[in-house]
Amino acid sequence: MKGRDASREAGAIGSITDSIENTVEQSAGLLADPLHAALAAGIAVAAALGLHALLFFVLRRIARRTDQSSDDIVVRHLYRPTRLAIVVLALMGAARYVPELREVWADIATFVLPAVVGWMVLAIVRALVEAAKLKADISVADNLKARRKRTKLTMFNRIATFIIVFVTVGLMLLAIPGVRDIGVTLVASAGLAGLAVGAAAQPALKSLIAGVQMALTEPINIDDAVVLEGEWGWIEDIRTTYVVVKIWDERRLVVPTSYFLEKPFQNWTKQTANLLGTVFLHLDPKAKIGPIREEFFRQVEANERWDGRVKVVQVTDTTRDSKEVRLLMSAKNSPTLFDLRCDIREGMMEWLADNRPQDFATLRLVEAADAEEGA
Repeated sequence: MKGRDASREAGAIGSITDSIENTVEQSAGLLADPLHAALAAGIAVAAALGLHALLFFVLRRIARRTDQSSDDIVVRHLYRPTRLAIVVLALMGAARYVPELREVWADIATFVLPAVVGWMVLAIVRALVEAAKLKADISVADNLKARRKRTKLTMFNRIATFIIVFVTVGLMLLAIPGVRDIGVTLVASAGLAGLAVGAAAQPALKSLIAGVQMALTEPINIDDAVVLEGEWGWIEDIRTTYVVVKIWDERRLVVPTSYFLEKPFQNWTKQTANLLGTVFLHLDPKAKIGPIREEFFRQVEANERWDGRVKVVQVTDTTRDSKEVRLLMSAKNSPTLFDLRCDIREGMMEWLADNRPQDFATLRLVEAADAEEGA
């Protein structure tokens, strides 16, 4: 009996030992799987980052040796998205040979890949647009073509960015099963929802469509001199939904893009940056125009702001007590023209006060009344 009991106890102890060993082996296996996957992922990421650093080290050295700045722009914009892209490619390659990593990667690949592709495309578009803007120098005197090109590039960049981000976010959301199921459900009732959303977003959609129309019709360009809402300034930035106008006193006027398609405004540099400006003098009807014309020519020719195109003196109106003399001049752009007009106005008034004070207009009725009182 004692032998049988001992054998039973030994068998029980053996079964318990076996179960413990099996549990330990299973636990070790479960622990080894994530460690194996993490180790494989770590090696792949480290190798990808090293390869990326080496590749861009070579690209930067090549870009510095070239005379063009566009190479540096492209390398700078592509650095961060390509680093993520090469890491993703390394993880995809490791997942093919490591089953433990393959299961994890399959769950996140459909979400990560659209983001990587969208970021890459967005970086390429922005790099190309910025490189193209280098060839559109708006600091020159005759910069109409450059301003038109820069405006088109800016609008293209805005619209392309919106489309890329919209498509990328949509693909990322479709990768989530719950969101995809909700989206399929909402498609069935999209008619009423579309009408409601369209009515609510009408102002934004109107401005967005107006931005596309402006890119095609070009009523304004970057750095155009405009007058709107009683304010004079320059077009500083054109967005898809609004335009920023820099007022002459450094204020900013922000108006919707639809404004430039629906309301009248003045564009002083629509065809060319060169402008004509006037200064009006109100003189006595007996004033001689010859000396005034000679002095105006002398002052405008000596002024560095004059572009050498136009200088004209004309009597544009007469009244009983005065005559209006217009001094017409030209300059390379609107700010220079404004300063030139101020210079000529000041110079001519001082010259008249010093040399021909009798040429200033006077009221004849006042002189007649004074004469009668003296008599």
